[in-house]
Amino acid sequence: MPSGLSLPRLAQVFSFALLLAAPVASAAAPVANVLAGHASPYLALHGRDPVAWQEWNAETLARAKRENKLLFVSVGYFSCHWCHVMQRESYQDAAIAALLNRHFIPVKVDRELNGALDAALIEFVDRLQGISGWPLNAFVTPEGYPAYAVLYEPPAGFKALLERLAGNWRSHPDKIRATAREAAPAPQPARAQAPTPELAKERERAYLAAVWRHADTLQGGFSRVSKFPMAPHLARLLELYARDRDPRLGEFLTLTLDQMARRGLRDHVHGGFFRYTVDPDWHIPHFEKMLADNAQLAPVYARAAELLGRPDYRRVAEQTLDFLRETLAAPGGGYHTATSALDRQGREGGAYLWSAAELKQRLSPADYALAARTWKLERPAEFAEGHLPLEWIELDAAERERLRTVLGTLKTAGRQGQVPVDTKINAGLNGLALSAFVRAGKGVPRHQQAARELAAFLTGRMLTRDGLVKTRAGGRVFTDAELDDYAYVIGGLVDYADAFGDRAAADSARRLAAQAWRRFFDDAGWRREEKPLLATLRPDPALADGALPSASARLLVATQALLRARADPELAAAVQQARALAVTAMARAAFDHPSVLQSLGSP
Repeated sequence: MPSGLSLPRLAQVFSFALLLAAPVASAAAPVANVLAGHASPYLALHGRDPVAWQEWNAETLARAKRENKLLFVSVGYFSCHWCHVMQRESYQDAAIAALLNRHFIPVKVDRELNGALDAALIEFVDRLQGISGWPLNAFVTPEGYPAYAVLYEPPAGFKALLERLAGNWRSHPDKIRATAREAAPAPQPARAQAPTPELAKERERAYLAAVWRHADTLQGGFSRVSKFPMAPHLARLLELYARDRDPRLGEFLTLTLDQMARRGLRDHVHGGFFRYTVDPDWHIPHFEKMLADNAQLAPVYARAAELLGRPDYRRVAEQTLDFLRETLAAPGGGYHTATSALDRQGREGGAYLWSAAELKQRLSPADYALAARTWKLERPAEFAEGHLPLEWIELDAAERERLRTVLGTLKTAGRQGQVPVDTKINAGLNGLALSAFVRAGKGVPRHQQAARELAAFLTGRMLTRDGLVKTRAGGRVFTDAELDDYAYVIGGLVDYADAFGDRAAADSARRLAAQAWRRFFDDAGWRREEKPLLATLRPDPALADGALPSASARLLVATQALLRARADPELAAAVQQARALAVTAMARAAFDHPSVLQSLGSP
């Protein structure tokens, strides 16, 4: 989530350093920006910055050690609005670029290519400041320890921060190194506890108690500031409702799903969900659309349609899958990562906003009257470019049917084509998409065909003899797949094999599962990547759910399904050990681990 914070409060890592002297020039000559023409659309956007951006790799860390410089690691992604703002304001500013090039090793990171690094830095800045998001700009010692971090910062404050940190590193590098090492989180002891049915039930009760502490029972969702979909929670709560039929839970789920589908989080014209809304009423979105969110929300709405008796939820699920097919499908197979929050003219949300004058031109008088009443067109527009279609009022069945015709008319304007697309094809996100087409596309021929094609793409283009390919982009293959990629692809193939009776898909999932457990799990817990460069990337007993489902829980559940079909003593032992570690992790923070419940035997 982007942040508009002013200069963050002084934190303990640099409480001594930010009060010291001005910078002293470094003698080392800056390197050149290496990102021009990069296969990642996000990194390529920075290829003409005057900042001498480097990629995150062992060679870059080695250079930092040789030159005895802090690394400036700036993490973002293609569809992040505030990332583009900071680029325009700061990274294209010659004076700021000169500071970065002279005193630091500047590194630009696409968070979707380096998920483990991103997760560790998010945890660091959240621990440091109590808030996290993107753009995330971390100062890292040459030994790989995060020392300080800042989110979005206006150029004047950012420039002053760079000057202070450069001077303090020159004056006190050893003290900063020591403080960064001391500030690193201590390794979590890998305590195991047998996951008995009684203990699983206890964890479930703790989770539900936490849900009600976080739930917004007036507006739906889990925050009273901005609103995120929180799909892993919705998926787990639906299964708990399916078992217990708790009326209170059913009301909360219905409220939340209605708000998400009818207000500003969803694109009513083109289908699909935006990333989040900046307000608690679900009205004002940030306009990026992510494959990850939509691949999770389509099955949520399909399942809710069954459980809550809401056929309109089924339409939402199908329209969400249609958005994936129509907008994110790559010509050669697979699905792209996201669409931008900006249109091709650089206007935030420009493709989704309509002026009353244009609507009058495109719609009949009767249709315009319905749209004007539903979308409150008589009010001043909330956005500079016009009105966002959303349901401000309750509609009866006949009105809703007429409104669908109105929305179909607007869709023919082809506005979605005005939005830039992040053309990376990420294995893990496509694994989530495969699960979406399987689970939410039942009985719909076009979605079943999409599942078949995506399964073939994953097994044919994203698997190699050595394992899983992480990402394909711009003709380049990124081979260092992380735990998330393995877990989501395995989960997708297991879902597909079960639904379509595809033995080859099950065999592929089984081979990948053996590799994933070997590469990412041991007695200490889970590693997000095989060979971490950041010193604070340490094993975790169980990975938390966030915007994406817990990779460790996803792999656990998928492996349990594989073991039910074919015994494997080695895998079974690893599963039991991981479940025992997850029990203790959930005891520390029940709300953060809804997906663990399924692996413990809860629905």
